[in-house]
Amino acid sequence: MKGLFSALLVPFDESGNIKEQGLRQVIRNNIDIQKIDGLYVNGSSGENFMLSTEQKKQIFKIVSEENNGQVKLIAQVGSLNLNEAVELGQYATKLGYDSLSAVTPFYYRFSFDEIKNYYKTIIEATDNNMIIYAIPALTGVSMDLTQFDELFQNEKVIGVKYTDGNFYMLERLRKRYPNKLIYSGFDEMLIYGVISGVDGAIGSTYNINGQRARKIMDFCHEGKIEAAYEVQHETNDLIEKVLELGLYQTLKEVLNQKGIDAGTCKKPMSPFDSNKLAEVKKLVEDFNL
Repeated sequence: MKGLFSALLVPFDESGNIKEQGLRQVIRNNIDIQKIDGLYVNGSSGENFMLSTEQKKQIFKIVSEENNGQVKLIAQVGSLNLNEAVELGQYATKLGYDSLSAVTPFYYRFSFDEIKNYYKTIIEATDNNMIIYAIPALTGVSMDLTQFDELFQNEKVIGVKYTDGNFYMLERLRKRYPNKLIYSGFDEMLIYGVISGVDGAIGSTYNINGQRARKIMDFCHEGKIEAAYEVQHETNDLIEKVLELGLYQTLKEVLNQKGIDAGTCKKPMSPFDSNKLAEVKKLVEDFNL
């Protein structure tokens, strides 16, 4: 379960339906071209929180079929509707996903006991592994070491997707839990995560930039930090431009320019601004995407 995981992009048509063949193309690009080690399915990059339960299941099934055991699969099943989270967890488990993941419940100010029970309920109903998805900037939920202690006491909680800029906490987690999986969740900070000893990384830009991310990880593991920084600088030049043009819209348009039917984003997200097409084409050329 270590290594580089793409937070899978999902192609939609203008009506918000999943483009199955396009999704299969995106999966193949990740496995065959970007050479990732695994896929993180139905996370933020998959526009998960705007999907129906049936659409989420459809995605889990298509990914499982197309992957056919080639790389590791993590199913993000987190939902404010705990019944839905359980249903999705059971479905992904039957499909053979290597682990579940679940974002901390958000919007309402849940107590830690409520959060702990949420994870316990999903795990007991599925008997699958669980990777905590900690992304406080979007959920408003920040956990301290004592709370991580309580969650990690469950042997089925095998790790955390850590999407936070608090590298002091990351260092503390790494030292305190040498036998748990810790994934870096910020693509633009990958080098710092690898230097801090993460086991892997999960991110959206790996759908188009996985090869550079691999170089960063390899250089760090080889002790070639200066070389790793050079690739991170280049990666961040790319990410800076992608963010300027619109994150998911631009990632999908890059794939579209490469002949992969990545479709559009699901409403209420805006579609890609066609006035920016020349800039995306230049991005593809300049960064050899």
